[in-house]
Amino acid sequence: MHTITNCDNKSTELNDDTALLQLVAIITMFIDHIGIVFFPSQIWLRVVGRMAFPLFCYNIVQGLDYTKNPLRYALRLLVFALISQYPYMLALSHEVFELNVIFTLLLGMLSIWGIKIRKHYSHILMPIICLIISALLTMDYGFRGVLLIIFMYLCRKNAGAFAAMFISFCLYWGANSYSVVNFQNLTLPPALSKLLYVIQPCFKIQSMAMLSLPLILINTDSKIKRNKVLGYIAYPAHLVLLYVLKSM
Repeated sequence: MHTITNCDNKSTELNDDTALLQLVAIITMFIDHIGIVFFPSQIWLRVVGRMAFPLFCYNIVQGLDYTKNPLRYALRLLVFALISQYPYMLALSHEVFELNVIFTLLLGMLSIWGIKIRKHYSHILMPIICLIISALLTMDYGFRGVLLIIFMYLCRKNAGAFAAMFISFCLYWGANSYSVVNFQNLTLPPALSKLLYVIQPCFKIQSMAMLSLPLILINTDSKIKRNKVLGYIAYPAHLVLLYVLKSM
């Protein structure tokens, strides 16, 4: 990795092994949805699944930095968001007005594209417009998902700033979600009980998205070749598979 010298340099202090991150995101997403559809009582499946969305968000940030045609990139996201909507409704029992996660990723991508080009106040207007849309419509992860992509883009040049932002965001994200570990039922010495009480917010279901942070910070250099088609096809394809298995 090279140190960043200016804002337009594509090098970062973060992991640029996007092929591996994409693969992990797809696998953990599949595990998460298996938990939703078939094993709702198995909380560990949902915990593993918390890794998927941040990795997809990070790939959106990396993708915008490297794409030569942002408009085509946005259109691909839109097409696959539309293709995925019906399988999303069937597999995960959603209504037509409940939009799938690719719509969230699209709005996040449009937000950071506006920040990047900085034309006609796009760096202000695009994030605001996309955040309002994601707040008004019902979609997977909603405005928090769009906001995470924006924060990732703004912090991508500094690993320390990125880690601090991401941990803070996950703690905020998980504040109103349920705990995956209940320390209150344990009989422990007072000092240890106080420590566990302090770290309890780290063990909320949505806070467990922090599990994806090491993969983003550490340069894995797996040499895996990125497959653009896999990245787009995996989402609707796995939903169709889940629906077929559920129907059987």
